[in-house]
Amino acid sequence: MSSASADASAALPQPGRTKAFLRLVMIEHSIFALPFAYIAALTAMFQTDRNIHWVRLLLVTVCMVGLRTFAMAVNRIIDREIDARNPRTAHRELVTGAMSVKHAWTGALIALVVFLGSAALLNPLCLALAPVAVIPMVVYPYGKRFTNFPQAILGLAQAMGPVGGWLAITGEWSWDAVILGLAVGIWIGGFDLIYACQDVETDRETGVLSVPARFGIPAAVWSARVCHALTTGLFVWYALVTDAGAFFWLGLLIVAGAFVYEHRIVRPHDLSRLNRAFFSVNGFIGIALFGCALLDLVVRGLTV
Repeated sequence: MSSASADASAALPQPGRTKAFLRLVMIEHSIFALPFAYIAALTAMFQTDRNIHWVRLLLVTVCMVGLRTFAMAVNRIIDREIDARNPRTAHRELVTGAMSVKHAWTGALIALVVFLGSAALLNPLCLALAPVAVIPMVVYPYGKRFTNFPQAILGLAQAMGPVGGWLAITGEWSWDAVILGLAVGIWIGGFDLIYACQDVETDRETGVLSVPARFGIPAAVWSARVCHALTTGLFVWYALVTDAGAFFWLGLLIVAGAFVYEHRIVRPHDLSRLNRAFFSVNGFIGIALFGCALLDLVVRGLTV
């Protein structure tokens, strides 16, 4: 960044910096991971005493948003030079100078403190495992520099949301939550395979590693389809081990239909509707399954 750009960024009033930071981390995309942390947390509450613990649910929300905000900010900071060489990402705030690296780091560290503080308020195990959740968030942006499979690291990072949501309520490890976490991780890794397809040519020119860049778009799209088939199977497994009711199964049918729709509108030789698949369909999947899961738990006796 030039000194003139840095001076211009530093001259911005605080509300401008805040707005730029929220754009930088795409705060609205928290919708992808939050519903599944809620599903895990609410299922744990149902199995524990059938009551919703609102303070703990609020702390789960703060934890999730704090960790995701930290991860996105670090991702943007680490990738700013790569973003500058990609026409699709050259408008990002750290490239244009709308946000300085210093202020991005400040926001990231505040988000990290918020995450760790809320984890400490939940229980000792959440605090002890919090650094484990942070590690893949930092490793992921470097992944595209040393492996053709950075989406696997992203999937691991995202899989921790449901596990953390369960731990926040019970303070104990749960393999049921691991099943849900794997479903979420493979789901998000799968649609990131599709999202990476739009950068194939630029990635090859700049040396960025990814499945589409290494193996081609058709391989990436078919890999995403396999991922989403596995995700559906894991959701079914989770429903079985948690004795889910009819409304949760209805949610799974809706999710399966959404996956079919997503892969009908995104094809190896037609990426024109990729953004609809990435943002609209995947956002809908999280909300739909959470709504059905909540309704199922309430019908079965969860006290709101």
